[in-house]
Amino acid sequence: MTTCPSTTEAGDASELRAQLVEQLRANHHIRSAAVERAFRAVPRHAFAPDSTLEAAYTDDIVATRRRDDGTITSSISAPWLQAEMLEAARIQPGHRVLEIGSGGYNAALIAELTGPTGHVTTLDIDPAVTERAARFLPETGYDGVRVVTADAEHMPSTVVPEGGFDAVVVTVDTWDLPWIDSLADGGRLVAPLRLHGYHWAIGFTKENGALHSDEPFIVCGFVAMQGDGAWNPNRLTVPGTGVHLSWEDGTPLPVDQLAPALTREPTVTRTGITVGGQEPFDLLTLYLAGALPGFCRLEADPEGEHRVPSPPPPHWPAAAIVRGASLARLAHERVGDGDDGKGRHEFVVHGYGDQGHLAAREMAEQVETWQDNHRGGHCPLITARPAAGRDPAGPDHEPHVFAKKHTHITVDWPIVPSDTAPSHRPRFKERRRMSGGTA
Repeated sequence: MTTCPSTTEAGDASELRAQLVEQLRANHHIRSAAVERAFRAVPRHAFAPDSTLEAAYTDDIVATRRRDDGTITSSISAPWLQAEMLEAARIQPGHRVLEIGSGGYNAALIAELTGPTGHVTTLDIDPAVTERAARFLPETGYDGVRVVTADAEHMPSTVVPEGGFDAVVVTVDTWDLPWIDSLADGGRLVAPLRLHGYHWAIGFTKENGALHSDEPFIVCGFVAMQGDGAWNPNRLTVPGTGVHLSWEDGTPLPVDQLAPALTREPTVTRTGITVGGQEPFDLLTLYLAGALPGFCRLEADPEGEHRVPSPPPPHWPAAAIVRGASLARLAHERVGDGDDGKGRHEFVVHGYGDQGHLAAREMAEQVETWQDNHRGGHCPLITARPAAGRDPAGPDHEPHVFAKKHTHITVDWPIVPSDTAPSHRPRFKERRRMSGGTA
């Protein structure tokens, strides 16, 4: 007996979907029976008709809309990240849930979690995106999902239910969290919050009008928020150097006076603190951003004329601080092969300008503080409070507080017990970098 193509395709899709679920379970991205059932039920390929079945069920993003320059403006997120965020959202049957950033597939997963007594609203600023969602959701049996075209920065009052949503899941890169008032007390908000260049997928609970993180969070990537909520990198270029500095969560400082500093070889302050070749140190960057006034991110044109040794990769700008006509930036130098063969690197700080060595020592001291008190500890606690009512005339730099448009974000770093803290590292050593050296 010959099986018709549609039946074969449906069988292949079911098999691939089951394989994906098993992979997500094995890697502990799916941890609950409810999220597992949702992933087994929703046909991911139906929301990505331009992709092959194999691509639709790969644990990776599926781009669904691009600009002419190739920039992705809408996508189906990687399944592992969707599973992590849905687990963090703790959605229950009967919940009222808002998704910010549409496309259809994730809204269908949420609808499976809320069940027939729940209510799901998916919102996007792009009419082409919501048109796809409005077409694919009914075709796959999720016609109860409400699709709204609007700028999430200005939430329509008709969208928010009385008492607020039980959960809000944000699936676009967001610099701020203007949805606190749209969330019910005790409700959950999960969002990829942008702090100094990193996107952190964080799960919050609303208590007493503020959002409090209460579980580990991860670095992730999403398409950028559009509309009035789009982030401003506050990116300035040091004239004639090919070096760019960005203040995403701080007040931009003048940069023209830095040009002479970048024409001279930097000093190098060694910290004696090392990191494995594949070991992430994004939390160190977040710590430095909160601890150091004048913190910014440094990029250098890969083909430009500049004197920045070992310029950072374009997608991972270096931590830096500006001190008048001088600056310092964090770098690392390979000091060994490491246990895994991926190399071992020591954190060093390059100082530029007459006072660059002092700025480098200042940054190196904070690297040591992170090493002695926070490295290897639990994730910091993130609290988002409404900016309304806070004193706008407060200090320019309040340690570990990021002042955004709608919220003030506070980062509380737990102290690692002294008996488990890393051993003390040598004090900083400073040297003048010689031409031709490596970083």
